[in-house]
Amino acid sequence: MSMIKCCFEPLEMPEFLDSFVKKCTEGCCCGCCSALRPRYKRLVDNIFPANPEDGLVKSNMEKLTFYSLRSPEKLDRIGEYLYQRASKDIYRKRYKFVEIAMEAMDLLLMACHAQILNLFVESFLRMVQKLLEDTNPTLQIMATNSFVRFANIEEDTPSYHRRYDFFISKFSSMCYGNNDDMELRDSIRMAGIKGLQGVIRKTVSDDLVANIWEKQHMEKIVPSLLFNMQSGPSKTTDTEATPSTPPLLAEAVLRELVSRASFGHIKSVLKPLLTHLDHHKLWVPNKFAIDTFRIVMISIQPQYSYTVVETLMSHLDQNLTSSPKTRTSLAVVLSKIIAIAAGESVGPSALDIINNLLMHLKTSVSTQHESTPEETQYQEALINALGEFANHHPDYQKIEIMLFIMNTVPDPSNKSRGDQLLQNILLKSLLKVGTQYRTVSFEKAFPVSFLQPLLKMARAASIPIRIIVMQIFQQLLDRHQNQHLLNVISVSHYPTLTIESPSRSDILFTHKYGSNILQAIIESMSQENHLEVLKSSYNTIALVVVEMACGETVQEILLFILGVQQVAVTEVELSPKHRCNLHSIAISLLILLGRCTGVGSLVEYVEKLIQARREEASYLLPPLMDNDKSAPSTLNTNLPHLLIDKLAVAECLQQAGLESNRVQTGTPYALNQTDISAHRHSWVDTHSAVRNSVVDSSYNDIESVSSSPGVQKRSLASEYNFESMKRVLAEPTEASKREAREKQMAIGRAFRETAFEDLVRRTEPKHDVIQHKLNEIFNALSAERQISATCSVQAGSLLAAANGGLSGPTLIEAGRHVGAGQRPIYENNFPELFFY
Repeated sequence: MSMIKCCFEPLEMPEFLDSFVKKCTEGCCCGCCSALRPRYKRLVDNIFPANPEDGLVKSNMEKLTFYSLRSPEKLDRIGEYLYQRASKDIYRKRYKFVEIAMEAMDLLLMACHAQILNLFVESFLRMVQKLLEDTNPTLQIMATNSFVRFANIEEDTPSYHRRYDFFISKFSSMCYGNNDDMELRDSIRMAGIKGLQGVIRKTVSDDLVANIWEKQHMEKIVPSLLFNMQSGPSKTTDTEATPSTPPLLAEAVLRELVSRASFGHIKSVLKPLLTHLDHHKLWVPNKFAIDTFRIVMISIQPQYSYTVVETLMSHLDQNLTSSPKTRTSLAVVLSKIIAIAAGESVGPSALDIINNLLMHLKTSVSTQHESTPEETQYQEALINALGEFANHHPDYQKIEIMLFIMNTVPDPSNKSRGDQLLQNILLKSLLKVGTQYRTVSFEKAFPVSFLQPLLKMARAASIPIRIIVMQIFQQLLDRHQNQHLLNVISVSHYPTLTIESPSRSDILFTHKYGSNILQAIIESMSQENHLEVLKSSYNTIALVVVEMACGETVQEILLFILGVQQVAVTEVELSPKHRCNLHSIAISLLILLGRCTGVGSLVEYVEKLIQARREEASYLLPPLMDNDKSAPSTLNTNLPHLLIDKLAVAECLQQAGLESNRVQTGTPYALNQTDISAHRHSWVDTHSAVRNSVVDSSYNDIESVSSSPGVQKRSLASEYNFESMKRVLAEPTEASKREAREKQMAIGRAFRETAFEDLVRRTEPKHDVIQHKLNEIFNALSAERQISATCSVQAGSLLAAANGGLSGPTLIEAGRHVGAGQRPIYENNFPELFFY
């Protein structure tokens, strides 16, 4: 009885047994009741050494592990008992024993099979939580490491009630550790990041666990990772298998988190990311934002990359009232990542992104009261984003994007400052896309729906707009990278020029639309004497010469060159310097055309003309003269012998074996010819523009007087013959053409605007008139048949009389009966068959 008294207080008899068992199972202070405790408790007690510094007793731990495997139903009790012992040791601050208990937990966790793990996990997680709640950093780090090892174990049995809210909160708070000891601080932060990684791995693959993608969880995880990424470089090296610093580890965890996100969850990661960048003002400067979004774009599943761009653009919409620097930084980030998403954006999604970028550009222009450098940088960033996006699309989609942009450009007739600024910005966007396009066929690069509005913009009154349009043409025309060589207007030879004969499709394109392009260019050059406009126009037409000039197109280009010269001669409103510049452009294009087509006689003629100009009027040769610069006191631009002669050029073509009729009889280009198709319908028609031949002949006569050294002129008498005069007289006058056009427009307007019932009433057939005409026709046919029948009867009677047969009257009577037996055709009236 003395032994029993030392173990418990005297109690009433019904409670005696329970108290005894409880006291024994909890352990006896004197060790007298160890034989009465369950076996699993004795095995657990035996793993703890007498001296905690000795560590876990390995042999006894092996016994406990063997017992756990043989009796898995005891595993939950073992875990509960280890948790109770560790809780007491934590309270008594015997941390060595706590470490031993945690080590035993880890060993049991790793040794147990997956199908019985649920029996032990609850106690294990309670143990980890208990250690994390303690203020000792060592215990926190140890508990975190244990949790990470647990997270790497794949469980076969699902868990319906397990939650990780505490662990997410605790690990996130550890990521912000600010201990004075730098090494300890990094260790705590590393432990917190690893803990978050463990939670991610444990929860994203288990649908029955609480959803980690919920807002309250992502708002803790994502900012914790970003906070650590800010504190150091965020570029891991390939040689570093395991990150060793908090920034590198945080980046790795963010990559893993983004890579595991599905379509419905990616926005859960992006929203707290954007919020963190806003609150910490990390957009200006935006290096960290660019690096972070690049990490996201590289890690995300490719089919979801469009969502990142869409979210970032929505965030830009929300920051329209922010400072221009913030919006510019957002646009720069967008331009850096949008190329990654371009490969997965097709069809409507691609045009949706383009439309959003254009809307931001329009908003920027509409709200811009004055041009500021910050706002200009913002617009350029949006344009760069648009160009980067288009660059990663196939060429056919680039054409669609350019056409889409072109359709949003305001009409050039709108001359308000806002419209002109918007035209400028949108055309810059179009130029950015065109820079990324590689032209193979001009027919595909210039569809009609794109070419027509572009040519209309080429005639705009704004100088910057016309320059941008010429740059767009240059980007799309330059297939052999010759543009930089043709930037300078010169009559010298281009030794490094790359020339290739145009394909058949390009020749056909030139036949259809080349005159439209040339007409727009000549009108652009003739508006004012602006050097940039003249240089860009020359560059464009020089590329047309290099890319399109051949035996079938050389005549039209010559007519353009002659037209430039004629504008310089006949347009009285042009300044003398402007006239000289046009003459310089014409002679430069002519020598370039001769060299590109290989017409030696043309090159020889132009070289002699150039030499004559150098001796008598050097101002008719490049370089161009600006209005602001001084010029020679006398600028005589009407020197016939120094001008390009049409007949001399035609003779050069004849000597080279090329057609020259169009050059001889055609009309050079002139101003105010908006409807090119009306009189330049086909290049094959060599007589399509003879209606001004009298003016042309007088002009040629002026040019031919002792002109064009070294080339003998043909007589003009051959041009004035009967056929040429007949063609001129037979051609309709301008008044008749204008009347025909007005009549055609009236008919078209009537069919567009008149009600359908009126149109039906107008087009209803007049049955009486038609029937009357048909009766007349049938009567005439019947009379012809009767006459032919009578003639045949008479011929028969004569033949019979000659042969002694029937008499003539008898045959005539027979013929009468034959005719009477047939019903006249004109009596067969079928009016219902003759509807018009």
